[in-house]
Amino acid sequence: MRIINEQVLRGNARSEPLRSLREDALNILCSAVEAVDPREAVFRVLTSEKKAVCIKDLTINEPSRIIVTGGGKASGRMSEAVEMVLGNRISEGIVIVPKGTKSSFKLNRIQLAEAPHPIPDESSIEASKRIFSLLTDLEESDLVLVLISGGGSSLMTHPARGVSLEDIQRVTTLLLKSGATIHELNTVRKHLSAIKGGQLARRAYPSQVVSLILSDVVGDRLDVIASGPTSPDDTTFKDAYMVLKKYGLLEEAGESIRRRLEAGLKGEVPETPKSGDKTFRRVYNLIIGNNFTAAHAAKKEAENLGYHSILLSTRVEGEAKYVGMVCAAIANEISSTGFPTGRPAAVILGGETTVKVLGEGRGGRNQELALSAAMKLDAYQCVIAALATDGVDGPTDAAGAIIDSCTIERAREAELSPEEYLSNNDSNTFFSTLGDTILTGPTGTNVNDILVILAA
Repeated sequence: MRIINEQVLRGNARSEPLRSLREDALNILCSAVEAVDPREAVFRVLTSEKKAVCIKDLTINEPSRIIVTGGGKASGRMSEAVEMVLGNRISEGIVIVPKGTKSSFKLNRIQLAEAPHPIPDESSIEASKRIFSLLTDLEESDLVLVLISGGGSSLMTHPARGVSLEDIQRVTTLLLKSGATIHELNTVRKHLSAIKGGQLARRAYPSQVVSLILSDVVGDRLDVIASGPTSPDDTTFKDAYMVLKKYGLLEEAGESIRRRLEAGLKGEVPETPKSGDKTFRRVYNLIIGNNFTAAHAAKKEAENLGYHSILLSTRVEGEAKYVGMVCAAIANEISSTGFPTGRPAAVILGGETTVKVLGEGRGGRNQELALSAAMKLDAYQCVIAALATDGVDGPTDAAGAIIDSCTIERAREAELSPEEYLSNNDSNTFFSTLGDTILTGPTGTNVNDILVILAA
């Protein structure tokens, strides 16, 4: 990974110790993202023998056809790796990547389609229909290789019969702004879809289905990653209905969604396939990279740089502004007492926070976390950096932000009120003005967020 504005981020430090800490924090973040390179993750598990395809501990002998499909922010790089391994053995393929990234990949056997994230549009539906067309009249001897990563829920959008795209766009936007968890959001998505919640696997039955999965979900739940297109779905129409009720969105969600969920509650439309369904008898789901992989690499890099390093958790959740306050408290404790690691210290965290949007500004969960942390940071020689590993933090061009003990001082001098920017959910404007947004562009991978706390 390359940080485009690395020189600016280092130069914003007001002392040599802070400059050194900023540089180390950025190097640690780069190591984390590089550890979850999708191509390398595929190479570790996929091999081709004379008459067989081997995926870790599964050997598939003489498949009649090999079809590659799937979608997500990492699926383009995953596709390149699959072609490098299987080459002309691939019969055909269609994989959906984020809009504007298709030209970044070089492929011969697998076609790429583009769709937007996080709100789907007509191109999402068209690409998903192409996947369904590919998965027609399959035989037991066929192998369907599905490449799944975060972002797949939006990219692979195939509304269930009677559900309008406009209503899906509306309810997705409302849930994202409400602070709903990814589990809650995808519970709703699965019950409005013809492809999510195990329904891609149902379409591919009775072929052998193997999914290579890069996880962007805390806890690596297969039914939540990209809304689990090849995983049993143990959520129900009632669960989806209750999510909308919890956030007060039943009326705003749209008529076609209410009709769909009410029909599901009455048993008038079939549920998503559950555990024990014959659909999954020949499905093999394999996670090939996750947040722990990235966070562990960050810890190792911090140790290489001379820090007493601890990986505190890869399951951080909750509202970003409150998590930011906790990160500042950890930094202040280390700076004051040296507990729990001794100094110089590196504390690594991973996970995915949420933002309840009440203001009119622009931001992302990592930038909001960093702004909140900056307001509570007392320690002098301390840096906190928060990064979305896909390179996209909310609807902005930033991957995250970096702060130090002088951030608020610099903001006051620039006549910026951190309290006002935080209350308006305008963290991107705040950090863009200070030059402290982390800019990477799309990284081609996606395993949640990495937080780095450094204290000298």
